[in-house]
Amino acid sequence: MNQKHISILMYHQIDKKPPKGSFLRGLVVSPATFSRHMAALHAIGYRGMSMSDLEPYLRGEKRGNVFGITFDDGYKNNLQFALSILKRYRFTSTCYVVADHVGDWNRWDSDKGMSQVPLMTADDLRAWVEAGQEIGSHTLTHPNFKELDESRQEHEILQSKRLLEKLISQPQGVRHFCYPYGSFCQSSVRYVQAAGYATATTTVRGRAISPTHREDMFLLPRVLVSRTTTWMQLLLKCLTRYEDRRGIDARGSPLDSPRA
Repeated sequence: MNQKHISILMYHQIDKKPPKGSFLRGLVVSPATFSRHMAALHAIGYRGMSMSDLEPYLRGEKRGNVFGITFDDGYKNNLQFALSILKRYRFTSTCYVVADHVGDWNRWDSDKGMSQVPLMTADDLRAWVEAGQEIGSHTLTHPNFKELDESRQEHEILQSKRLLEKLISQPQGVRHFCYPYGSFCQSSVRYVQAAGYATATTTVRGRAISPTHREDMFLLPRVLVSRTTTWMQLLLKCLTRYEDRRGIDARGSPLDSPRA
């Protein structure tokens, strides 16, 4: 079977441009820019999909012009500004939520000088799912797995799934995981599989290859999208080897992308 490249876009915040000098300013994409991104891919016949919708394409069971849309951390501004744009094009997406901080703010960034940004509440998450979008897990507390022992890794991976499934009535359950900071090791991957997730995404830059081997479904690369990514640059990232060349082997260390 001929291999096909599938882009999984990695977004964080969709919000107005933060002040110059703000920490991680590059990961805040304006609603207007996000709209242009979605419009450009829609115009050339591509469909944006959540990780659940994308699964059969990743496994090679279906073929078509598709791409994945993911949001890391669960910011309220995803609901406020991205949802209406997704609905306009009938796209689905997966938002990876930090389970212990639902309704809180991005506390894992507090020692780095980043502004406090509200995260979605349980009601917000329900509204997101009811609108046809999907929730995935981004652990309980957004730790760096390379700083945790194996028992704590297992706890973060398994309990976040259980907590989110109690909060949100999602027909398929919480089936998709994202490694915080793109940090993972062999034990992390093993616990993600054992917990019953179907996929896990990294911050390794590049496009996924279909059909994806089962073990690689837990080491999926993504296409980094930043504040300055134009719609033309996004098409370049999605349709050529541009992003693939900037990644590394997904089985190695996390890449040099900002964070997730």
